[in-house]
Amino acid sequence: MGDEPMGDDVYQPIDPTEDVTYEADLENALGEKGLDEVLDEGYSPPERPLAVTGPGTTAAEQRERQSLDERLAVELPDVGADDDPGDGVGDSPDQAGEPLGDEISGGERAGRLVGDEGEGPPRDADVTAEDVGIDGGAAAAEEAAMHIAQDEREERAEGFEP
Repeated sequence: MGDEPMGDDVYQPIDPTEDVTYEADLENALGEKGLDEVLDEGYSPPERPLAVTGPGTTAAEQRERQSLDERLAVELPDVGADDDPGDGVGDSPDQAGEPLGDEISGGERAGRLVGDEGEGPPRDADVTAEDVGIDGGAAAAEEAAMHIAQDEREERAEGFEP
């Protein structure tokens, strides 16, 4: 019975006298204690009551309610809201300044974009499309975000007089 295969090659328990060549690598094992990464196990913060010392935790305080002045005294002002108003929409207070939307994409909104429908010789249909006009304002968000930007080469050509 030593050299004969057991069963029909389904899982059979390993003979304890045989040398086990497979040992789990703790670095790649899931759910094993003693992993290399501390974050793999997760962290559960200690449970503690929140806002126990704040107003409105007892029944009497809830019946009396807080005045508006008491509520506003607890609020913190927004940091930097009025300190640096920036230069307009699209300006982030923590940046040196960023261009506005019209400076990037142009002011005129594009309409529905329709790709090449196979008329004529094949072109780069992935990058070319024709603006067929706004379809009653029922554009998808992606199409509504498209604006027409003047190409620098076109601007130079328009200013050129022979």
